[in-house]
Amino acid sequence: MLNALIFDVDGTLADTERDGHRPAFNAAFKEFGLDWHWDASLYGQLLAVTGGKERMKYYVDRFRPDYAKPGDFEELVAALHKAKTRHYTRMLSEGGIPLRPGVGRLLREARAAGLTLAVATTTTPENVTALLRHSLAEDGVEWFSVIAAGDIVPAKKPAPDIYVWALRELGLEPDQCLAFEDSENGIRASLGAGLRTVVTVNDYTHDHDFTGAMAVLSDLGEPGAPYTRLDSGGEGERGIVDLAVLRRWAG
Repeated sequence: MLNALIFDVDGTLADTERDGHRPAFNAAFKEFGLDWHWDASLYGQLLAVTGGKERMKYYVDRFRPDYAKPGDFEELVAALHKAKTRHYTRMLSEGGIPLRPGVGRLLREARAAGLTLAVATTTTPENVTALLRHSLAEDGVEWFSVIAAGDIVPAKKPAPDIYVWALRELGLEPDQCLAFEDSENGIRASLGAGLRTVVTVNDYTHDHDFTGAMAVLSDLGEPGAPYTRLDSGGEGERGIVDLAVLRRWAG
């Protein structure tokens, strides 16, 4: 029986990476007087690393050998990340970042049918709250029984820990749930926790390895704008992801 849907956030619920988190990072760098700038192409490379603080450290190590780390580098990274979150939530409140096609529709259908909703993400709880409030509904946070986010577990995706934590909080077994992801790191985490997974790709992840996915889609589809299925299990299929489709795919 399908009892719960567990969603990644960035790139899955909304296209937050390129047009949300990236400019928010750049705003934080400028605020701190740093000459760092992440364009869309560079950010695509940085997304190989999950977690904003981890991403900044990777950027310095990999792309800025000229940068002399101060003695309080760890504290600087934490302060930058806090400022980045502030800029990101401001951007959301000023106009919002729309949910990806079909996301709001599926969430409403699942909620009406009595399914449990959960989040499993490496982004901060503040980012999740802001997105749900401004892009889903004023009470969007309350739609989710569990929000597993940020540093609640030390090992981030592709480690399965965040999903294992969410399942434990939900009190459910993996075969009672479906996960929704958008990246290779994400599906490695969800599959590692034993979860069947639906993938919706985006500009940064369309060429990732999604071996083991239940389905790989362009998006979840809307009436008049159906998804396109990309995996060999149903390549070229078009439609709308609803509970009936999910139950059929899950067998």
